[in-house]
Parts: sequence; structure tokens; C-alpha cells
Amino acid sequence: MVFPEQPESERKMGTYSAKPADIKRRWFVIDVDGKVLGRAASQIASILKGKINPRYTPSFDTGDHVIVINAAKVKLTGSKETKKLYYKHTLFPGGLKISTADKLRAKHPEDIVVAAVKRMLPRNALGRQMMTKLKVYPGAEHKHQAQQPVEYKVNA
Repeated sequence: MVFPEQPESERKMGTYSAKPADIKRRWFVIDVDGKVLGRAASQIASILKGKINPRYTPSFDTGDHVIVINAAKVKLTGSKETKKLYYKHTLFPGGLKISTADKLRAKHPEDIVVAAVKRMLPRNALGRQMMTKLKVYPGAEHKHQAQQPVEYKVNA
């Protein structure tokens, strides 16, 4: 419906939808040493979704690449270190494997951050595509210096 009091510029406005050619993906390095897991994971998920970009489109992957370092030193609050459970199934009968956060941190510390971020993304093909842009390393070294990543400060 067109109202006569509307200026001509407002009559032609529409909803913006991002195109693949419009997307310029950046690389960010996030150090989670001493940061609370849930707060860091929500900000990482926001970057992967593309919500920090002005051209954010919910049905399109407009997010940036994220490199997480020092994942072994991420902080869990309360008694989550001993009571939080991680489930994995081998797809064989009786193949449910349960481990606590401290046992998972000893074997695969990067899996704690990956699981937290994955649960904050959409559970569909778009979320799986967003997860491919996440790189997590247990130590301070990573192998993505060629991409010239920018350091991103996570609010504690």
C-alpha cells in the first residue's frame, strides 16, 4: 500500500538479502585463556553467524572465520568441571560413551569449546556450514598466520 505522504525514496525500500559476492570474510583470533566458556562461546557463535556484520542475513551464511587459541585453559564455573557430562554414541548397540569435562579436557581440550559453540548455532545445514569456519587449538600456536587474522577481544 502506498501512502501519498511518504517520500518517493521510502516507497521503493525493500528487505536487504546478502549475495555471495557481497560477503567479505575476515579472520579473527580469540584467546579464551581464563574466559568463561559460555560467554566466550556465545560471542564466537555470533561471529560465525555474521551478526557483527552490517549485512547480516539470517538465512545466509554471512559469518567470518574464527581461530580459538588456548582452549585447554578455558574456565568452567561452579562444579561443572566434575559434574558436566558430554555424551558420544558410537552408533553400535550399547555404544554410549559418557565423560566429564575434566576427563575430556585431559584428552581433547578443544572439544569442550567446539561442543559449546556448536550448540549455539542452528541445528541444520546452515549451522554445519558455519561450524566449518571454526578452528580450535588447545595451545597458543595456530597455523593460520597466512590469513592475517585480527585479534578479537572477548568480553568476560
